[in-house]
Amino acid sequence: MRFSYYPGCSLHSTGKEYGQSTEAVCQALGIELVEIPDWNCCGASAGHSLNHDLAVQLSGRNILLTQKQGLDVAVPCSACYHNLKQADEELKADADKRKELEQVVGIQWTGDVQTRHLLDVIYHEIGVDNIRKMVKKPLQGLKTAPYYGCLITRPPHKDSFDSVEQPQSMDKLLDACGCEVMKWSYKTDCCGASLSLPQSGIVVDLVKNLVNMARQTGAECIVTACPMCQANLEMRQNGANFPVLYFTEVLGLALGIKDANRWLKKHLVNPMGVMEDYS
Repeated sequence: MRFSYYPGCSLHSTGKEYGQSTEAVCQALGIELVEIPDWNCCGASAGHSLNHDLAVQLSGRNILLTQKQGLDVAVPCSACYHNLKQADEELKADADKRKELEQVVGIQWTGDVQTRHLLDVIYHEIGVDNIRKMVKKPLQGLKTAPYYGCLITRPPHKDSFDSVEQPQSMDKLLDACGCEVMKWSYKTDCCGASLSLPQSGIVVDLVKNLVNMARQTGAECIVTACPMCQANLEMRQNGANFPVLYFTEVLGLALGIKDANRWLKKHLVNPMGVMEDYS
């Protein structure tokens, strides 16, 4: 099973543990990730607000490069996934924008590449039942609050892979790992995303609410599928000391991947107190 791979800027920098765990887990699951050569930043979470057409071209260029590989693209970062998905849909609907992009990049648009979130790929192509069978170290007793954030399922697309308001894919994968998945109604609330620098006070309030609500469910950690959400939730919780893990790290632990401890040590909020029985 092969996919083009768009890591985005975060997985090579601030979200390196997400990148490392993604590659290790995919290898264990038999998913070959072929990194897109010469990929560029997608514009992150703010590019579209400054220059919409440029944001479309930034993500569109990555899609054209993916076409050359002839593979659907797996995207771990929710902001990158959102930007590539939106650009793909806009370019499919606007011939003038396609022509302009083709002239800039020098590659003809075909529109035959599908943009998929990594969570979607693992959930649908590998499946919960297969994950359950492959688990070597069940994480029994680990109480998790799955956090999707606001970009994985919104806005809804015609080929959306999960529910907009009550997504379940991560819940079911965590359950397959042996985790106790806590029910909460904040799993798709925004963490503040690009407001982290210009309006950090707003982000602090949003993160405080999310952490408090997760704790009220009895969860010991939040599990997410976005490096921007993870960074906000760790950096802006004002000493709450509440661990925030990537879903690939949890999968890696359950699958018995030996490098899992190395990923956990990279976190700003040390998760080892919660994870010492499982790592």
